[in-house]
Amino acid sequence: MRKLDRENNSDMQENSEKKYRDSADPHKYLEQLGNVDPEEAKQWLNIGVDVSEENRAGTFIQKDCSVVHSGCRNQQVEIMGISDALKKHEWLSDYVWRLISPDKDEFTKMAHEMPHEGYFIRSYPGARVEDPVQSCLYISEEGLSQHVHNIVIAEEDSEMHIITGCATAPHLRTGLHVGISEFYVKKNATLHFTMIHHWGDEIEVRPRSVIHVEDGGTVVSNYISLRPVGSLQMYPVTYLDGKDSVARFNSILVAAPGCELDVGSKVVLTQPGARAEIISRAITTGGTIIARGEMDGQVEGVKGHLECKGLILKDGIMHAIPELMGRVPGIDMSHEAAVGKIDQKEIEYLMARGLDEETAVSTIVRGFLNVDIEGLPPGLAEEIDRVVGETQHDAM
Repeated sequence: MRKLDRENNSDMQENSEKKYRDSADPHKYLEQLGNVDPEEAKQWLNIGVDVSEENRAGTFIQKDCSVVHSGCRNQQVEIMGISDALKKHEWLSDYVWRLISPDKDEFTKMAHEMPHEGYFIRSYPGARVEDPVQSCLYISEEGLSQHVHNIVIAEEDSEMHIITGCATAPHLRTGLHVGISEFYVKKNATLHFTMIHHWGDEIEVRPRSVIHVEDGGTVVSNYISLRPVGSLQMYPVTYLDGKDSVARFNSILVAAPGCELDVGSKVVLTQPGARAEIISRAITTGGTIIARGEMDGQVEGVKGHLECKGLILKDGIMHAIPELMGRVPGIDMSHEAAVGKIDQKEIEYLMARGLDEETAVSTIVRGFLNVDIEGLPPGLAEEIDRVVGETQHDAM
């Protein structure tokens, strides 16, 4: 099994040589989501996207290379395809490819040279958007290489929650998803961003994301990948370039046999009062997980904490890599990492209270995965809890 690295050139070269198609037949635009195929609607609900749009501020859905629906139910937000947004707002071109260079790697070049839409989501200054905005990036055609570019702007003093679900059709086996995302969190804005992946067994996934946070801004990022995927490589970088800015990252990962997950987050703290937290929970039932976390404290008065914990339930590889970089005195950063198996004493404790061994192990796994993810709407929290329950049962 090849090693997945944060800047793995051999991995990039291998992907570039694979024969994926870079185009797909267009799909019809849907004015009403009630016309969506029921099987697709069910698949999207698994990733937190509800076609009823109940308790949603807006919706964006892209199927292959086509935007099939986009609309707002709350007048305090904008949501549309990136090409329409660039036509509507001349100033938006200043935000595209500002945080990420098209020459960063093979995948950013693909997205720059052969773009396939993506979404633009923006909360207006001072907006308090109580219901989440939902977006779906979906692949339905076999062997497609989907390249999207997303721009998110949380304007000053606004609050917004985005749920992004990424998935493939149940019949699909092979494909590549490249997602370029640039996030701008303005002064005193709060952005919650929850991403749920539900890919096919042989899909390769390469997100590339950068987040910029201004004074008093807060970004909370939740990432959930519980289903099999061929290989996933993501390493979002956040720049806390504002005083008293905050970043919190939570990830829940499960790697089945044959899966390769290289997932991490980096936060650069450049201003006094900046704070960051990265929490990772990972389980391998036969796959490979590299769980990374990195913090770079560049000025006095910043605080950060990393926590990477992994369980090996069956054969598999778990590699936790916490990194701290301190450049000046007066910083406060810490990390905690643990990789291992379930403690037999915990199993025996539960069995002594009437549980059989399988139920005891299942209960421990469920508790391990149930990280308290901040800011989730109740309906989505219940859906994630249901999927976690299925996962711990499958793992046994």
